[in-house]
Amino acid sequence: MTGHTAATESLLVDRLGNLFFKMLLHPTYRFLLLLVGAPLHLIVYSVYLYSKKHSMHKVELDKLEQQWTSSGYRDRLFEETKEQLERKHRFFGQTVAPEKLEREANQITAIKFKEALLSQLEAAQEGNNRSKVTYADTFSQLIRNPAFLALSIIPGVLMYVLMFVYSNAYLKYIMERLVMTVFVIFGVAFLVFTILYLSPMNPAANIIGETATAEQIASFNKLYGLDQPYLVQLWDTFRGIITFDLGKSFAGNEVVTTSIAAKFPVTLTLTVISTIIAVLIALPIGLISATRPNSFVDYTFMLIALIGLSIPNFWQGLVLILNFSIKLHWLPATYNPQNALSMIMPIIVLGTGLTAAVARMTRSSTLEVIHEDYIITARAKGLSRRQVLWKHAVGNALIPIITVIGLQFGGMLGGAAVTEKVFNINGIGSYIVDKQFIPDIPAIMGGVVYTAITISIVNVIIDILYAFFDPRIRSKMKQY
Repeated sequence: MTGHTAATESLLVDRLGNLFFKMLLHPTYRFLLLLVGAPLHLIVYSVYLYSKKHSMHKVELDKLEQQWTSSGYRDRLFEETKEQLERKHRFFGQTVAPEKLEREANQITAIKFKEALLSQLEAAQEGNNRSKVTYADTFSQLIRNPAFLALSIIPGVLMYVLMFVYSNAYLKYIMERLVMTVFVIFGVAFLVFTILYLSPMNPAANIIGETATAEQIASFNKLYGLDQPYLVQLWDTFRGIITFDLGKSFAGNEVVTTSIAAKFPVTLTLTVISTIIAVLIALPIGLISATRPNSFVDYTFMLIALIGLSIPNFWQGLVLILNFSIKLHWLPATYNPQNALSMIMPIIVLGTGLTAAVARMTRSSTLEVIHEDYIITARAKGLSRRQVLWKHAVGNALIPIITVIGLQFGGMLGGAAVTEKVFNINGIGSYIVDKQFIPDIPAIMGGVVYTAITISIVNVIIDILYAFFDPRIRSKMKQY
């Protein structure tokens, strides 16, 4: 049991050393590794410098230096250098004191002697495969010491967590995309804030009114920090995003986070339900059209899909209200969270375009896949049409379909304002539209940031689905 434990510990230490070496080769991970493990790296670097000074490379260098010095090579090099300096000074007609000439010759000789030693030693090491002490080797040697490994856990806990994430291909894949999501969110916030800051509209004048005096406008700007420099306001915005506290809106003096928390779920719920229903309808339609290309069914489905892509949301919503609310009295014309029937028409309007887009992409992607060589091979092996379609074709055709679903979902979430206005839905889309004409900067920033967060999370899920459905992506993840 003791031998098995020792072997396990040895494998763990070797794995840590290999991970450390691999991470040092990657610029981004090298920076993160040194950053999160800074206290531990101070110790490792000190040991590295000491080892480098007393390494075999240093010993051989000192030995070679003694040999060349005793053989008189350094003295001959000094005499040659001194003679060259004397000729140079005579050529330029310069008079130099003997002490200065000696000192100058000694400096140049030392440099040349050192360069010759290093060149000779590197050539010798290339022949016998000896290597210098590296930082990664120093770390690997240190963690083999149980005492150092135990003491390094507390100062290097973040570094070991980072190494654990790096060691798992799937976890690293997810974490990298989450980090990219953070950059996307702050990038979106930066662009939106800058555009609003440069906007010629005056929030104070728009809210107070045309009769506002200069003192009232100045007081309003001071109250909400609009009199501060651009960088100060930008920093306040970023700090609010980090702490989920974007302050109060200019109009109505509402807490932005509270308002968005009440409005955002409405839009998100309608969008998610529309997406699920659209995908459930579109995938079978696309597959049927792909398996019966150029047939009456194919032409019919694709014509309906083209019509669905061409219908504007506001026109479709008004037509539905006119027929099903005003004429037939089947469905309520406006949205009411307490009435499930009021969700039907908004879901239809939001899902029509997505259904059409996914159906057309499913058809084209499946048609492209079923003509590949491996599909022909599967048929030649005697597999049924259904087995070929579901086991071999659909999985490979899903990648572009997933992409379209993700893009359309983001578009629906961010562009649902028209549908919300038509059905009088108090969602995030209509909230942003109402606030942008002031412009109510905290409210707009809150709506945009929450939308960006949701879309970014959806994109992370899509990337994960890529890896799940495409073995080539999984292979690259493990090699990276």
